Amino acid sequence: MNICIVGIGLIGGSLAIDLRNRGFAKYILGVDTNPHHATIARHSKLVDDVDTLENAVERTDLIILSTPIDSIKQMLPRLLDMVSGTGKVVTDMGSTKAGMAKLVENHPNRQQYVAAHPMAGTEYSGPLAAIGKLFDYKCAIICDKQRSSPRALKVVKKMFDVLNMKVIYMNAQEHDVSAAYVSHISHISSFALSLCVLEKEKDQKRILSLASGGFASTVRLAKSSAEMWTPVFDQNAAYVLEVLDTYIEKLQLFRMHIEQKNHQGITDLIHEANKIQKVLN
Repeated sequence: MNICIVGIGLIGGSLAIDLRNRGFAKYILGVDTNPHHATIARHSKLVDDVDTLENAVERTDLIILSTPIDSIKQMLPRLLDMVSGTGKVVTDMGSTKAGMAKLVENHPNRQQYVAAHPMAGTEYSGPLAAIGKLFDYKCAIICDKQRSSPRALKVVKKMFDVLNMKVIYMNAQEHDVSAAYVSHISHISSFALSLCVLEKEKDQKRILSLASGGFASTVRLAKSSAEMWTPVFDQNAAYVLEVLDTYIEKLQLFRMHIEQKNHQGITDLIHEANKIQKVLN
């Protein structure tokens, strides 16, 4: 089919690579408000052409929103207006869903929208960060499937199948709680640790020269884009604050046991944390 990808960055560009290579998309139109990104996407053949949002919707069957979440919220009601009376399907790749669900719950064309979130990404952004096989064997979440038409669900499910993703169905609120605990807190932790080390580095210049694999893997996400993550923390604030409080509580436990030289207390916390291996394996 002909598809439109709005936001040709890491996610949008990586979608374009695999959806084209695997035969899902015959023609890909890109839409991006950043002219530099649009030019790169066209010249690197991530997309066949770039166009305005209005023209791209007119020319395509599936519209995929892969911009920052605040931009998705601005565009979604307008897009559902634009696809009225057609069989066109709209989906998004945003990492929060409850606010989106509430925004369009009473829209007459709500059934043409599939709320989705592929749990994949890297710390990089922009079209030059796009890579093939980014989504392979990751989870894709579809929220509130009962609100989407069977045809719209079939199109988006087929897209994720082509991307070799495991599809999980959740309601929007469940999704946002889970995302806060498994994704959003990881980014906040990485940002905070990076700030901590950078502050100390001002006085002790050799700290970062000692950084090894463990530090690099822990702060990798601190390279992530503020333009993407600030809106996520804002839109999912209630659940992000909940998980932050829990995280701070665990940090305080470590601090207390270390201060009191309670070796058994530290050991018990680490052993409890080790149980995550059973989940991740």
